[in-house]
Amino acid sequence: MPKPRSRKYLRKLAPILASSSAITAGSIQEEPWGTVEDKPVYLYTLTNENGMIMKITNFGGIITELHFPDRNGKLDDVVLGFDNLGDYVKPHPSFGATIGRFANRIVNGEFTIDGTTYQLTKNNGKHSIHGGGEFHKSVWASEPVTSDEGVGVRLRHFSPDGSNGYPGNLDSTVTYTLTHDNSVRVDFEATTDKPTHVAMTQHTYFNLNGAKDLIYDQLLQVDATFVTEMDEDGAPTGVISKTEGKPWDLKEQVRIGDKIHDIPLVGYHHCYILDKPVGEFAKVATLIDPLSGRQLDVSTTQRGLVVYASNGLSDEFVGKYGIRYGVHKAICLETHALPASPDYSHFPSTVLYPEDKYHETVIYSFGLSE
Repeated sequence: MPKPRSRKYLRKLAPILASSSAITAGSIQEEPWGTVEDKPVYLYTLTNENGMIMKITNFGGIITELHFPDRNGKLDDVVLGFDNLGDYVKPHPSFGATIGRFANRIVNGEFTIDGTTYQLTKNNGKHSIHGGGEFHKSVWASEPVTSDEGVGVRLRHFSPDGSNGYPGNLDSTVTYTLTHDNSVRVDFEATTDKPTHVAMTQHTYFNLNGAKDLIYDQLLQVDATFVTEMDEDGAPTGVISKTEGKPWDLKEQVRIGDKIHDIPLVGYHHCYILDKPVGEFAKVATLIDPLSGRQLDVSTTQRGLVVYASNGLSDEFVGKYGIRYGVHKAICLETHALPASPDYSHFPSTVLYPEDKYHETVIYSFGLSE
């Protein structure tokens, strides 16, 4: 199996990137992309000095495109999505989206803070999922930014007290940066004026072969010994179990297609409790496509990693380049708090208090495997 790349090997990648694009310096381009509820929507094109390209819109904080070369220098778009705003406004499975206030499910759509029970929007059967759908269906305030790390876009969203049942006026900022070393850095920040639950994530669907094929031949490894168990609805039960000996064990690198059909719910849909120390920033997962040579490393400060193999992705969706999507066409690597944390006292708390600031980071680093 391909070996994860070293930092030394990363340097070998620079000539390939340089030859794949005429761009020689980092840049940001902003263009109008339509309106939603009379609010202007923009599409930002970020390019680093190596020629890597990311496109992101302020509607839903959605990554719409991400181009990276294979071992022969051929650029491919390695994320699923659409080429127009209209399809993102319609119902879709959160392609590329910024998710909040609370990623994943809250069981029965309610929680209690300091003796007060809050009833949330139920948008997943009897449960609430992805904060009721607010963040990824909103137009965010946006501005291009530059830093020592690279070029980016800063997004801001105000969620009023009571929105989808959540307490507190929540101010959220998410900064996307395309770095000099071919990484996508996402910083999530939030403050509130009342105690509330916050757990944000990034919901991009990755396919390192450019969605030409299903993900079965791609290789995945996750630094986790335990997962949170789910019921038949996909909702967390509060039970934590070891991965060892189970078809969803990813502690050692596996070919995704080898055991995916042995897993309930038709494939990976688990939250892996990461082995790293709580709050520490560390590399937690690696995805490799042997055919193209592309490699994706995931590093984060967050406690959990949801691996979702697009088990429920309908083939009714026709994405960019006329590619028809469907089951197991891509994989999501969503770093966030343990799902349903508000429901289970033995899960780490996700309550954000007015005196505190929420800040989590995930970095998706691209390169070539050896």
